[in-house]
Amino acid sequence: MKKELIQYVEDTFIDEKQFPKFKAGDTVTVSYRIVEGTKERIQQFQGVVLQINGSGVTQTFTVRKISGGVGVERIFPFASPFISGIEVNKRGVVRRARIFYLRELTGKKARIKERRN
Repeated sequence: MKKELIQYVEDTFIDEKQFPKFKAGDTVTVSYRIVEGTKERIQQFQGVVLQINGSGVTQTFTVRKISGGVGVERIFPFASPFISGIEVNKRGVVRRARIFYLRELTGKKARIKERRN
């Protein structure tokens, strides 16, 4: 009974956005809308996708980038109304669904091969 109610609410109130297909190892640019008081702006967050977690409405993805020599990770929910767009810049070749080993690598070792089509 409870699952049916939750499913009904998810289907009726939360609208699914269409994003391009991507997976761990891909380099993406996430356009994220930031509201500061009455002002609104769009911030680009470009990095490598470390993982895609969850399913349905609760699905999230983690993006990692290096900013000023420091690794920055951000978790984005797919159902967030603040995501205005996702662009896939490069397709990467990795053999795992969660590439947390990338956190310990620096320099040339942290590069990911690009997938050829």
